[in-house]
Amino acid sequence: MTSSPRTQRRSEYTFEQFAAARRYQPALSFSPDGAEIAYSTNTSGQFNLWRQSSAGGYPHQLTTFTEQAVRDIAWSPDGATIVFTADRQGDEYSQVYRIPARGGWPEQLTDALDAQHHLADQPWSPDGSMILYNGNDRDPTDQDVLAQNVETGETRRVMQAGGMLVGLSWSPDGRKIAVIDFKSNTSADGYLLDVESGEAEHLTPRDEELRFFPASWAADGSGFYVLTDEGREYIGLAFYDLGAGQYHWVETPDWDVEQAVASKDGRYLAWTVNEDGYSRLYVRCLGAGDLLALPDMPRGVMQSLTMTEDGGKLGMLLYRAEHPPEIYVVNLDAGSVTRLTYGFLGGIDEEDLLQPETIRYETHDGRDIPALLYRPKGDGPFGVVLSIHGGPEAQERPHYAYNGLYQYWLSRGIGVLAPNVRGSTGYGKAYQKLIHRDWGGAELKDFECAVKHLHTLDWVDPERIGVFGGSFGGFATLSCVGRLPDYWAAAVDLVGPSNLVTLAKSAPPTWRRMVVNLIGDPETEADFLLERSPITYADQIKAPLFIIQGANDPRVVKHESDQIVEKLRVRGVDVRYDVYEDEGHGFTKRENELRALKDVAEFMEGYLAGE
Repeated sequence: MTSSPRTQRRSEYTFEQFAAARRYQPALSFSPDGAEIAYSTNTSGQFNLWRQSSAGGYPHQLTTFTEQAVRDIAWSPDGATIVFTADRQGDEYSQVYRIPARGGWPEQLTDALDAQHHLADQPWSPDGSMILYNGNDRDPTDQDVLAQNVETGETRRVMQAGGMLVGLSWSPDGRKIAVIDFKSNTSADGYLLDVESGEAEHLTPRDEELRFFPASWAADGSGFYVLTDEGREYIGLAFYDLGAGQYHWVETPDWDVEQAVASKDGRYLAWTVNEDGYSRLYVRCLGAGDLLALPDMPRGVMQSLTMTEDGGKLGMLLYRAEHPPEIYVVNLDAGSVTRLTYGFLGGIDEEDLLQPETIRYETHDGRDIPALLYRPKGDGPFGVVLSIHGGPEAQERPHYAYNGLYQYWLSRGIGVLAPNVRGSTGYGKAYQKLIHRDWGGAELKDFECAVKHLHTLDWVDPERIGVFGGSFGGFATLSCVGRLPDYWAAAVDLVGPSNLVTLAKSAPPTWRRMVVNLIGDPETEADFLLERSPITYADQIKAPLFIIQGANDPRVVKHESDQIVEKLRVRGVDVRYDVYEDEGHGFTKRENELRALKDVAEFMEGYLAGE
């Protein structure tokens, strides 16, 4: 007789139970009256557009895509229409669409099928006649700012230059647009565009490299809030006063302010601070200046912060290590919180899911490396996966990682160490910049020190340590098994580059001007890049290796995986290589994601699990 899932022992849970959870794109949009919220979830097997009452209740599916994934979302000011972007089979050539909010068939508004289009953060003009988006349809290497009249279809290229321009938002009177010139992950210049004249005022004519990200406008149009790290190690929150032509600080914590939003009626300002990987939410009443007392919420990571026009409600995606992401709505007027979605479907007792411990270990040059350490229940000894995040300018945070993969491994007696080595975000810009032009350099020693730290733990079996990562994490995985070959019992590379020369040459067109400063020049520094590339050390790989690649990946093209697989197979090395013909840099189809992650889970389990 089979026991019910709730009474099963943890070791009896299947991977499918952990992965039976809905995923969401990082995009939320309230209806103008705040009564509903739109989002993109993969409930149907693909990321489609849904809407739901912001008070809870039954959700309604608006699109029925099977090959396209809905990305950006924005509800029109009159509430009648939702615009969104969607790409096909992970190719990232997103097009702009609109659809009636009450239901109908999506209409495609852009037709440059070999170009990328992204909605602005606040794309609708105040009168609802125009939508603002960004696209590289004029020149593949340049991203321009465009505005389209939604009734006539007439499109104006309102700002263009030889760079990656990002139009963000309209001023309340519709006469100006906040724009940034995105130069790198640590450099973004601010501009204020006059829509009628086409003149752009440079707001950050500084010698210092800085980040300047305009957020919400003040209700009276006197200026806007901005996230910037000018003169600081961490990103703070400031207000840019148009009349004074300068900004003043609003909040300057010793962590990054990661997002901010103000209500259109000027009542509330909300922001989150990334405190050692966890989000802390703050809301200020702009009239009185007081911080609001907020209802209790689970500790985790808050993303896609959005507010209703009257400031009464605040929406967000909340991620936790021990629970899949869910949509929450905070009623600021009532002081209450509503969890809208219930996407954990596998029948697992949540008391069996484990939270990580935040640790720091010393590395080769005396720095302390922050990391999340997940330990299985019991005495051990246990195998452990060293999990390396992508980016590399990103951060390992307490998410329900890889749709339950970490929790499945924990249930099988396999721990996880997920470090934030040099180059990671969230720990100051000096730490982040350490990875620039040093891929495969000092951070590789950080990974070696991570393994050595694991060797000091009495519950870890040093003979059962694996390494896993995606994108840059895949590059680091290949570097580890090739350049530090004696530490690993198994390895999995998910869409990771193997050759920095070919990676730099095949980077997406709008990224190519950044490559030299971030990785190196493939034309003049080929020897340096090859010395840092995993392909150079393929003959030293001896750990069992599993590589997964999306055929349509525009960031790490399939040739990156083909190269190293071919080199290993010439040597007679048995490397498993799975290519997903209808995916890109990751997974949009649920069936593909489930298959791939289950294969990863079982591959590692076969080498790292105990008796």
